[in-house]
Amino acid sequence: MARKKKEPEQNKKAVNTDGIMGLHGSVTEQPISETLEVNYMPYAMSVIVSRAIPEIDGFKPSHRKLLYTMYKMGLLSGGRTKSANIVGQTMRLNPHGDAAIYETMVRLAKGNETLLHPFVDSKGNFGKVYSRDMAYAASRYTEAKLDSICAELFRDIDSDTVDMVDNYDATMKEPSLLPTTFPNVLVSANQGIAVGMASNICSFNLKEVCDTAIALMRNPEHDILETLPGPDFSTGAELLFDEAATREIYATGRGSFRLRAKWRYVKEGNLIEITQIPYTTTTEAIMDKVAELIKGGKIREITDMRDETDLGGLKLAIDLKRGVDPEKLMQKLFRLTSLQDSFPCNFNILIAGMPRVMGVGEILEEWTAWRTGCVKRRIYFQIQKKEERLHLLKGLKRILLDIDKAIRIIRETEMDSEVVPNLMIGFGIDEIQANFVAEIKLRNINKEYILKQTKAAEQLEQEIGELRQTLNSQSKLREVIIGELQKVSQQYGKPRQTEILYNVSEAAEEDEEEPVPDYPVTVFLSREGYLKKITQQSLRMSGEQKFKEGDSLLMTRETTNRAEFLVFTDQFQCYKSRLSDFEDGKASLLGDYLPQKLGFEPGENMASVVFCGDYKGFVMFFFENGKAAKVPLSAYETKTNRKKLTGAYSDKSPLVKAMALEEDRQVALYSSDGRAAIFSTAQLLPKTTRNTQGVAVMTIKKKAVLQNAVLLEESGIVNQSRYRTKTIPSAGALLKEEDSPDQQQTFEV
Repeated sequence: MARKKKEPEQNKKAVNTDGIMGLHGSVTEQPISETLEVNYMPYAMSVIVSRAIPEIDGFKPSHRKLLYTMYKMGLLSGGRTKSANIVGQTMRLNPHGDAAIYETMVRLAKGNETLLHPFVDSKGNFGKVYSRDMAYAASRYTEAKLDSICAELFRDIDSDTVDMVDNYDATMKEPSLLPTTFPNVLVSANQGIAVGMASNICSFNLKEVCDTAIALMRNPEHDILETLPGPDFSTGAELLFDEAATREIYATGRGSFRLRAKWRYVKEGNLIEITQIPYTTTTEAIMDKVAELIKGGKIREITDMRDETDLGGLKLAIDLKRGVDPEKLMQKLFRLTSLQDSFPCNFNILIAGMPRVMGVGEILEEWTAWRTGCVKRRIYFQIQKKEERLHLLKGLKRILLDIDKAIRIIRETEMDSEVVPNLMIGFGIDEIQANFVAEIKLRNINKEYILKQTKAAEQLEQEIGELRQTLNSQSKLREVIIGELQKVSQQYGKPRQTEILYNVSEAAEEDEEEPVPDYPVTVFLSREGYLKKITQQSLRMSGEQKFKEGDSLLMTRETTNRAEFLVFTDQFQCYKSRLSDFEDGKASLLGDYLPQKLGFEPGENMASVVFCGDYKGFVMFFFENGKAAKVPLSAYETKTNRKKLTGAYSDKSPLVKAMALEEDRQVALYSSDGRAAIFSTAQLLPKTTRNTQGVAVMTIKKKAVLQNAVLLEESGIVNQSRYRTKTIPSAGALLKEEDSPDQQQTFEV
């Protein structure tokens, strides 16, 4: 017994919600600020700097490690090799598992069609960027090499153009950046999600980017829109040009471009063929959405839709019903599916290890500055190599002025190790020069060789002088970069794949809804949430209403097919729907289950149903704590097709009932302890916010709750003066037997 009493005390000491569990179950207290600084921040910065955000060369570390490995494997000029071989070699630089490395290769591959200019020349099935379900083949089945454009990524990488750093285990070197000769950061699409930030860069046409970079170098005030009209995506499609939005993105790096699919109408088969889709969607997502719209009765013009994608490229075929206008149907599909979509831009790039969101002009400015540094390092490297060669030739020149003396020194030297020192003393040259002279073959000691080497020294001096002039001149450095950009543009430039549509009619973009037929209907709603909409003709011919076992009628209402209604739930949410979204039913059917039809969340239950009419009047909310809130119905009228409203009413107390009233009425309130009160809704002022807590209308005693609220004329109260109150809140009066509410089977809201 003593042990049992001691255990809770021990447990109490062992638990500390403000601490961190130690190695042996002990608790070590640590301030939350220190935890964030010591544990969280290094992780967050590692993801930002070393994983998810691209740098100025347009690559993330995973891309760079893969491409550099392929370059060192000789795959730029050699033939293809198995992808599994490349993946294995890359693990020397990127130890994150073969699956992650292969996924990186798939995205860079020509076969996947993610990039405008793929860096991996692939053979085999690499999936498709526009397909969600098309799986790529395993790495043992596919082959790859570097595409020819990669020559521009690695040009002069061995000329000290970029820093070389240790790999993760310091067994080899890898480049910190790739010395790309063109602004790849804007040419290759890139997306990354880090900790607390993200990056989403769209792709632009290579030729247009190069032309823009050149124009900005020659004139910093150049209008970017003149040479860079918009992004260019590998999946093609059509760009809906918006000058204001484009200029905003070019200036800030944030915003979105609107894209829509490219299609054509085939009259012979009465069908529509979609050949290009927005970069942000997939064929499966489009087909799933169209199938959902057909099933829900939103689209009735389509008889069939199928995916006819083959080796010739993407193709979605839509069979039309007779007499359907294909133009109107496509406008409808653009509104309702991702056949028209937006590409959100977030040009977040690492600059010197720091993430920065920049516009296009600023990105090109940063790239030009970085590329200028690469060119300077290359020129300095070339100068060093030429000066080393010139230094050797200068030593040779001194020797060749008196070749007989040199021969005599070498011949009269007894020991081989003393040849170089003796030449150094005899001609006043250093050890490097003396070694070079000592290695010259005897056959090269002739007049032709001497003149040739003397001329080479003069040529080297001239070249070094020109390189130094370029190194010290910003204008000449700029011309070098411009020349490289022009060469890349000419050699690798391609026509635009994404067509730009100017002056798109706004009328075509409006969300026009087809007229919904209107006719009288009667609505039956059960307590468990089954709704039936029955026409007058069917109602006259029908018998008794059918309900699920244990279920019964909650309410009935005569209205029209276009009527809208609100369903309030016990999770303080409101679902808006129209009766036209429901099929006409029969008395013999159970009807549509509202929680499933409207998409309730798990565990969410129906609390009350309100018909909106023309959104005039107000909604009265009654809560268990005796409070009531008066909210204008217009607060629930949405301009868009939004079906769900969160924070639809106050969450301070459970909802008892909601009722819609066109004008102020008298309401009877009932509490769980057998009391009743009558008050007028005119005693409450409307509140502008939906989630208002309301005003106390009935004083609720301890352990009691407000149980029900009904319109006075439906209450069945005979002695109305007994329960009526002029001021609120009111405790009401004990309910007499003759005033008890009738057990009605139906009522109207």
